[in-house]
Amino acid sequence: QVQLVESGGGLVQAGGSLRLSCATSGRTLSSNVVGWFRQPPGKEREFVAAISRSIGSTYYSDSVKGRFTISRDNAKNTVYLQMNSLKPEDTAVYFCAAGTGWGSATSKSTYPYWGQGTQVTVSS
Repeated sequence: QVQLVESGGGLVQAGGSLRLSCATSGRTLSSNVVGWFRQPPGKEREFVAAISRSIGSTYYSDSVKGRFTISRDNAKNTVYLQMNSLKPEDTAVYFCAAGTGWGSATSKSTYPYWGQGTQVTVSS
């Protein structure tokens, strides 16, 4: 089993920054790939970014590329999502998820383990 706990959400003005954290515990081999997803109000959950914790490879959705950065601290079993130049359309509940399938890192079905989510609200 893998447990994930997100933190760092909040309210920020457009153009501001936030850093989300995803603390993981449990079976490390089952959580080599960590992804961030978000679910805007009334919309489907969508892929944001992913990282391979073993080799550090990263992947981003086009909507956040150049503004968001995913990173990991393996000593702390934590994955971060640094979000800069935030826009009102970034408002969503942000979830981190863990799995093993780097080849399909953008797909929700890749991730058997999910956190409870953290709210990010960007005001205009």
